[in-house]
Amino acid sequence: MDKLQFKPMIVLIGMILLGNANETAFSQSQASDGSVAAITNKSSTLPLDKIILPPGFTIAVYAEVENVRSMVMSPSGTLFVGTWRNGKVYAVKDIDGDKIADKKWLLASGLNYPNGVAFKNGSLYVAEISKIIKFQNIEQNLADTTKRVVIYDKFPTEWPHGWKYIAFGPDGKLYVPVGAPFNIGIPDDRHASIFRMNDDGTGLEKFASGVRNTVGFTWHPMTHELWFTDNGRDNLGDDTPFDELNRAPKAGMNFGYPYYHSGTIKDPQFGGTHKASEFTVPAINLGPHVAALGLKFYTGKMFPANYRNQIFIAEHGSWNRTKKIGYRISLVKIENGKAKGYNPFATGWLNENTQVPWGRPVDVLILKDGSMLVSDDLAGVIYRISYRSK
Repeated sequence: MDKLQFKPMIVLIGMILLGNANETAFSQSQASDGSVAAITNKSSTLPLDKIILPPGFTIAVYAEVENVRSMVMSPSGTLFVGTWRNGKVYAVKDIDGDKIADKKWLLASGLNYPNGVAFKNGSLYVAEISKIIKFQNIEQNLADTTKRVVIYDKFPTEWPHGWKYIAFGPDGKLYVPVGAPFNIGIPDDRHASIFRMNDDGTGLEKFASGVRNTVGFTWHPMTHELWFTDNGRDNLGDDTPFDELNRAPKAGMNFGYPYYHSGTIKDPQFGGTHKASEFTVPAINLGPHVAALGLKFYTGKMFPANYRNQIFIAEHGSWNRTKKIGYRISLVKIENGKAKGYNPFATGWLNENTQVPWGRPVDVLILKDGSMLVSDDLAGVIYRISYRSK
């Protein structure tokens, strides 16, 4: 479950020390285009040498953005990022093409948990808890984003699981989740579901139900089927239930919440007479309470061929286990459209001895050159993972 308020105080202190990499950036003089430097010396103290990757892979800081959460890249190379509790949205650009961001713009502030960002036809879409706002012709107006429109404002206002990941699907529609407004309970028709709408906010329809809290989804590059993560309920113990990776090839599927978890675990309070066969089982179960968030199919050519069309998942990390797990990037192997394996890809953000994390991955994004960006809301940076064969 993705709840920062339950983290131990020492983790919050760590976020202050490490995560505010961009806090002082806007005290610097802005350039004539309204930007500031995308990297300062704040991130130089991050222990990147602790990150363990497969041979041939390297990791570096791409940009500093405090509380960075979801990411989307425009076709022309502007990276847009949402945040969580600080209510800001940023744009980041690598101007000189050296694979490190140079400039950063503050596009909006004072928003209500603007976690999700999406891009279509020159416009940036931002998801707040109860509404979707649109910035038209955003790349021509990075220094002046006062012109914005609300395209939909009727989503529920509850804060628990109310922050949203959004993305445009292959059908051109904007997909928007609404999580359950509690740990466990019977949700109404407006919650625990994934919705979709037209890009002007019209035509809202429910796509999937029985989804407790998804903060990441993507589409298979060949079949165009929706795949999404879902955070399992709490208070059933350290090892149950599991977080889920789900596959939704069509609309109208029900994934079990709150009656069944992880495909086979009947909820002791709400399971009642329900049977597991009533619901769609996960494509694969992930770790228990790892807080699986953003995910992408690998569609690049930089990484070795065996990574092609496999799924990378950002695991934000558990707050509610006796021994913490997650805080990593995991890899799910896909064969013939089915998930066949689940293993760590990048680890090291959690100190296993002290059980104190210094970073928490949130989202992943595959770049045109085949490298991968990873956002980290605790360290306050975006990493770039690249590969070079020996």
